[in-house]
Amino acid sequence: MKKPNKKQSTVIIVVVLLTVYYFCLPKVLFDDPYSTVLEDRNGELLCATIAADGQWRFPQVESVPDKFSKAIIAFEDKRFNYHPGVDLLSFGRAIIQNIKSGKTISGGSTLTMQTIRLSRRESRTILEKLIEIILATRLELRCSKAEILSLYASHAPFGGNVVGIEAACWRYFGRGAEDLSWSEATLLAVLPNSPSLIHPGKNREQLKAKRNRLLDKLKSLGYMDDVTLSLSKEEPIPEEPSPLPHYASHMLSRMKNDGFSQQKIKSTLELHLQQRVEEILNDHHQRLSANQVNNAAAIVLDVESGNVLAYIGNVKNQKGHHSDDVDVIVAPRSTGSILKPFLYAALLDEGKMLPKTLMPDVPTVISGFSPKNFSKQYDGAVPADKALIRSLNVPAVYMLQDFRYEKFHTLLTNMGMTTLDKPADHYGLTLILGGAEGTLWDITGMYASMSRTLNHFFQHPGKNKYDINDIHSPVYNSSNLTSTKKVNSELTETSFLSSASIYLTFNALKELYRPGEESGWRYFNSSKKIAWKTGTSFGFRDGWAIGVTPKYAVGVWVGNADGEGRPGLTGTDAAAPIMFDIFSQLPDNSWFTTPLLEMSKANVCALSGHRATELCEAIDTMLIPKVGLETKACPYHQIVHLSKDKKFRVNSACTDMQNIVNVNWFVLPPIQEYYFKPENLSYKSLPPFKENCTISSLFASMELVYPKSNSSLFIPRNLDGSVGSTVFELAHRNPKIYVYWHLDGDYIGRTKGTHTMAINTSEGTHKITLVDDNGETLERSFKILSKM
Repeated sequence: MKKPNKKQSTVIIVVVLLTVYYFCLPKVLFDDPYSTVLEDRNGELLCATIAADGQWRFPQVESVPDKFSKAIIAFEDKRFNYHPGVDLLSFGRAIIQNIKSGKTISGGSTLTMQTIRLSRRESRTILEKLIEIILATRLELRCSKAEILSLYASHAPFGGNVVGIEAACWRYFGRGAEDLSWSEATLLAVLPNSPSLIHPGKNREQLKAKRNRLLDKLKSLGYMDDVTLSLSKEEPIPEEPSPLPHYASHMLSRMKNDGFSQQKIKSTLELHLQQRVEEILNDHHQRLSANQVNNAAAIVLDVESGNVLAYIGNVKNQKGHHSDDVDVIVAPRSTGSILKPFLYAALLDEGKMLPKTLMPDVPTVISGFSPKNFSKQYDGAVPADKALIRSLNVPAVYMLQDFRYEKFHTLLTNMGMTTLDKPADHYGLTLILGGAEGTLWDITGMYASMSRTLNHFFQHPGKNKYDINDIHSPVYNSSNLTSTKKVNSELTETSFLSSASIYLTFNALKELYRPGEESGWRYFNSSKKIAWKTGTSFGFRDGWAIGVTPKYAVGVWVGNADGEGRPGLTGTDAAAPIMFDIFSQLPDNSWFTTPLLEMSKANVCALSGHRATELCEAIDTMLIPKVGLETKACPYHQIVHLSKDKKFRVNSACTDMQNIVNVNWFVLPPIQEYYFKPENLSYKSLPPFKENCTISSLFASMELVYPKSNSSLFIPRNLDGSVGSTVFELAHRNPKIYVYWHLDGDYIGRTKGTHTMAINTSEGTHKITLVDDNGETLERSFKILSKM
């Protein structure tokens, strides 16, 4: 094989050397770990974590402040903008100085060479200096002068464990690098040259002298006048590093977990609102901690965008106790009653009820599930909107039974509830009473989505009205707003909830007073209209409060992160005051516009809340969803046949037709009447039947409160081993009448006024028969599961 000639060999060598030169510089110059830095929407620092190697090293800056740029070039490398990475004049002068002194007193390194040295961290030898020269010239070919300066400023040591200009500015001046004074810029410029000088209380005068000499040099270069120079020299040297801001620490941890570690993240938060909400939460925590309630969380959303404006995952407890590192905003907690507005709106949306339709509120057992109101009392019947704002459990269960829990499960999932990871049958009717867990993040976002859907209804009047993308989770990262991008912007005729149903729900929720079981709430004295709902989980473990306006949604949770319940821990008393204090900081006094295109005026029975019939004497005219026109008419107003003196009910079997008076009467079922009448003194029970009159089956006089028909009962044994008993309860319209009880055909006793009877019988199926003085009979079958 023919050997290459000298010329060819030279070319090969040159090519090899150029190739080596081209690839000699690593693609990534610095592989240092960085702090994770969280900023608010305006670039203000909220908080940061220290880097994995224990250094405060912020991610690389994109540009260097002009004053620092001028100062560092004047101090370290005055021909930086002109040389190719190596300043031959400075390098030659350094060699001569070192030879004359007999030791190394000057390195002649340019800023580019210093950047290479910072990245390599090798011992300072002649060979290493040659490598730095080669790599510096290569870096000049890859990067612009501004980029090289950014690399240097981001990785230069500034004393102690502070690395990089941004970390240095926050540690020494308590603010960012964008507004450096000349004094501060020159101080930072001289520190990398002697970073040990910054130790508090050590070499302060030396550091000040170096700074002032550089200030004089900058003055001579024409960068400042005499006044600026004098004022700059008067600025003090920082005594010791300042602590970094520490707001929204749970948001920072969340972003690290979401894959944003070692980055500078611009969030959607607003610093001043974040600060104020943290103060509010901490103030209330002082009150709550007296009851050993140790944790609380709050979130504020902008409705239009879904952006998170404030995020407090937990309050800080003394010495870090009580799980204050737990971010409760994303922790699944029992929902209590906080989901009831979605069910109320869903029933309105489907035309299954009107806003004030009477709902049963009586002792109830459904397939072994026996819901109880918070107060352990019953109203008999209560308007749907009042049941919502009073958060009554029994009416809510009846509503869910009518709507079906399978459909409600699907609705909640569509609205953004991500914690329903089990089939609907797993939750059943308990879904509306806290039988499922939810997060403050999801549920506050769902309230905001309802508000956003209602607001946007008016953007598309008279045609397709809804954009399904209005239903979305909150957004927290300004640099990653993909969750608000409308992938499918085609409008649809319907949404998961109509604007009319949402409006009527919010209208009910804006009531400020919470009577009954929530009587602990005091009036919130404000001109603001807020739709708000509270929730309390079983065992007083979780207190919720969520409120919305057209512009903002605020969610608050209070409790103990470890699940410990505390007496009196309710959403109304613990969480609602915090929520209202937060709303007081938000500049919004507006209210939702009525979506008239989806609503119609209708005559509604003032007593029953159903569509009025000609028998309803008191009628209200109100706006209802158009689909509500298809709901059933009032079933409670009936024509009753009375004697002329109106003291008895009669019929043609016992009274001549000409002696019968027809009267409109509002009649509730017996069990509802039993609980309704004591609370509503204007309610009139039906008169008794006249003697010898055939009893009409149209209006039953009595109804079993417990047990329901075909119930299966378990009777436990007493402590002495004897078989216990179960108490049957009856509701009768006439409190003065006797009721006679029979078990399997055998007479067992009679009752009057309060109709209760203890039953003790054998295992198997039995029949209870009840007969009143008028001969009206009620029969019910039941099964006993326990053995004698």
